[in-house]
Formats: sequence, C-alpha cells, structure tokens
Amino acid sequence: MSKTNVVIGVLAGVAVGALLGILFAPDKGSETRKKLSRKGEDTVDDLKDQFEELIASLTEKFEAAKEEATDLYEKSKHHAEEIKQDVKAHMG
Repeated sequence: MSKTNVVIGVLAGVAVGALLGILFAPDKGSETRKKLSRKGEDTVDDLKDQFEELIASLTEKFEAAKEEATDLYEKSKHHAEEIKQDVKAHMG
C-alpha cells in the first residue's frame, strides 16, 4: 500500500503545483477558471486510473491466493483420504 500512497502523494503534488501555476498566471478570470476545471478533471481521471489499477492488482492477488488455497485444500483432502485408507488397511 505504500506504493499507492506515494503515487497518490505525487499526483496530489503535481495537481497542487499545476493549480498554483495557473492561479499565478496573468490570464483573465474566465480563462483561469477553465484551466482549473481542466486540470481538476485531469487529476480526477489520473486518480481514477490509479485506483482502477490498484483494484485490478488486488483482485489478481486475491484470485491467486484463492486458487492456491483451493489447491492446498484439495491436496490436503486427498492426503487425508490416503491416510484414512492406510488406517483401514492396517486395522482390517
């Protein structure tokens, strides 16, 4: 998760820097508002992309862990059945 925090921090820093640059630029108020709006939309889009990548990564890791757990369960179940058969064979 620290990688995600770094990415979010960097994006926030870039957004703040861009907004400050726009605010101090010698443009008309209407132009400044348009630029702020565009930068805000770009920042939101970037954050959405990062969030979607994080969700995809977590989903992939979850699916891999789920598959590994299922495999382990099946192997354990098979091993338990073998032990059960051995015990029956030795007792019978």
